[in-house]
Amino acid sequence: MLTICDSHILIFWQDDPKRLSTKASLTLEQALANKSLTCSDISFWEIAMLFKSGRLRNNISAEQYMNDIILTMSLTVLPVTSEIATLSQKDIFINKDPADRLIASTAIANKAPLISADTKLQNIDALNIIWSSYPYCKTMSAIALAITATRKS
Repeated sequence: MLTICDSHILIFWQDDPKRLSTKASLTLEQALANKSLTCSDISFWEIAMLFKSGRLRNNISAEQYMNDIILTMSLTVLPVTSEIATLSQKDIFINKDPADRLIASTAIANKAPLISADTKLQNIDALNIIWSSYPYCKTMSAIALAITATRKS
């Protein structure tokens, strides 16, 4: 089974793995072992734009940075197909960002989970998002405690 990485996940993994949630890290490690990591080709357009704007390190070229990601992650880059392009225009997306829509549509078309911290994608029923973060867990724990306290009184 394929595992799709959102653009920021590739960057986190390459530059600052501590930014990944535990669940995302575990999924990445498993997919690395299975050589099943993929991304949409639009992710590399996003990364190139980040290099151009100076928002990513510049001690290497953008092309080398992306090639390093492909090699170290054994990453397969999936093209935008007519099916993916069509899916990206469905009303299921509240996000207007075309790259996000294409990345999410790539996951949907491939029936694959998407590793992403993007909260705008997390409420799309057709997507299986892999990400859980401490603040979410903390919030859910607080809610559970409040419910328990209410039941006891």
